[in-house]
Amino acid sequence: MSKLDGNERWKSKMLLTEHQEQYEQRHDLRKASRPTSEELSMIRDYILLPHMLTIVQKSMDDIEHSHNVLRQLYLAIGQILMNQISQDIYNLRRELTSRSIKLVSDEQADVIVYHRFLCRGYEDRFGMTRDVMRSEISTRLKSYMKNIVGQTETRKTPSA
Repeated sequence: MSKLDGNERWKSKMLLTEHQEQYEQRHDLRKASRPTSEELSMIRDYILLPHMLTIVQKSMDDIEHSHNVLRQLYLAIGQILMNQISQDIYNLRRELTSRSIKLVSDEQADVIVYHRFLCRGYEDRFGMTRDVMRSEISTRLKSYMKNIVGQTETRKTPSA
């Protein structure tokens, strides 16, 4: 709501009819815009990826203090994994911003974690149980690791 809404002088003297219609249509589109299923999955990913980043960072800290022979290899792969997750977070944040979607806050109620979001004027909560989050994070981490292994296998040169 702008400062000029409700001021009848501005309606009649300064605003042309077609401009008023465009103004009203623009505001109607924002009000009636619920997130699509693709946007909801983007919101879910945006919620899960920071948790994944934390898990990988904690694992790398544990490996760094261990005396494992393959410690440097694990740390290098962990860093590659963190870089990919960070890049995906960055890309998701840009895409959500371009679609006028903003995650506002989170709250926990028993086993469910709720995240409040705004989508083009529409406000709602997105909730996931901790078990669903764990299983989804596990699946995603396996996918990332498989992707890293696939990249290293394609770089190998075949022996003659």
